[in-house]
Amino acid sequence: MPIVRLPTTDRRIEAVTVTDPCPYPAAGAGEFNRVAYAAAHVVADPLAAADPWERAAVDWDATLAFRRHLWGLGFKVAEAMDTSQRGMGLDWPTARELIRRSVAEARAIPGADLACGVGTDQLAPGPQAGLAAVRAAYEEQLAAVEAAGGRAILMASRALVAAARGADDYLRLYGDLLRQARERVIIHWLGPMFDPALEGYWGSSDLDAAAETLLLLLREHAPRIAGVKVSLLDRAREVALRARLPAGVMMFTGDDFNYPELIEGDGARHSDALLGIFDAIARPAAAALTALAQGETARYRAILAPTLPLARAIFRAPTRFYKAGIVLLAWLDGHQDHFAMIGGMQSARSALHYAELFRLAAAARVLADPDLACMRMRTLMAGYGIA
Repeated sequence: MPIVRLPTTDRRIEAVTVTDPCPYPAAGAGEFNRVAYAAAHVVADPLAAADPWERAAVDWDATLAFRRHLWGLGFKVAEAMDTSQRGMGLDWPTARELIRRSVAEARAIPGADLACGVGTDQLAPGPQAGLAAVRAAYEEQLAAVEAAGGRAILMASRALVAAARGADDYLRLYGDLLRQARERVIIHWLGPMFDPALEGYWGSSDLDAAAETLLLLLREHAPRIAGVKVSLLDRAREVALRARLPAGVMMFTGDDFNYPELIEGDGARHSDALLGIFDAIARPAAAALTALAQGETARYRAILAPTLPLARAIFRAPTRFYKAGIVLLAWLDGHQDHFAMIGGMQSARSALHYAELFRLAAAARVLADPDLACMRMRTLMAGYGIA
């Protein structure tokens, strides 16, 4: 049995044995009865002649191969979202190329589907960009996504927070964008736990007031909105907002702490999903969603329950660093050849954090090849001085 030596919080080193490979199919085994987007990470190119803090270098082959993995399991892909390090290393020109390549890849695969992030990250950070510049930046990205043949997810904008004077500015700007979009869009409410620069989105730091502004927008433009993704890590708030959505507007949970309950629903309503954690737990998540569609609720719960401690550890505060845990698991599971990230973001978490994720991943049975995972984890730990 493969063994790896890992540090503990009391500075001991303990041997961890991984016995069970992932038991779930590597390809889709049935239809889902929920819409399920997996927000996908980007594979960096560690051999590019570029300094990671200066320029994003992407391994396009490995990045697209991972999307084929997700499509093969039955997921839709949420492309160029925060999981791909938008605003944390992945710049707009590279994101635009990622969108172009992913849309083209999806066209060649029967049943493959995706939606793409539209934001304002081509603007320089800071309050100097006014509302006209924010609108122009959104319009540029929306036009690029639609020219590539993609559908839009309107992402939250740091520049809009800095420029807006109140809720009315959000309503006017989003209304303009929605009237321009060729197809129905998804609106993403990303909370400040994911990005502190988004504090006060929708014109207020009071989340109840912010939700009322969002509901005004949804009601006025419901025919142009496919759904809203809520990433607040607050189960009760999502359930309450879900109950008030206009007819035809879907709730996409972005709650990586409470997704099993929210996706299952309460008998009257459920959330569909647009989740970063699906990147890391794709095989068990696909098996669980298939079981739910087949009416096997107990099996759905049993598959996802062990993944929750892993998800809550990956998305632990500072939550914005969750991408490092996502990429760690992709490397351990053989989806890429290295643990290097755009911007060198693998340094955002500690050796203790990575050791905890490994233990929880083994317990959740998400690792396809325990021998490979242990060998790679030993390599990582050696870099921290653990022989």
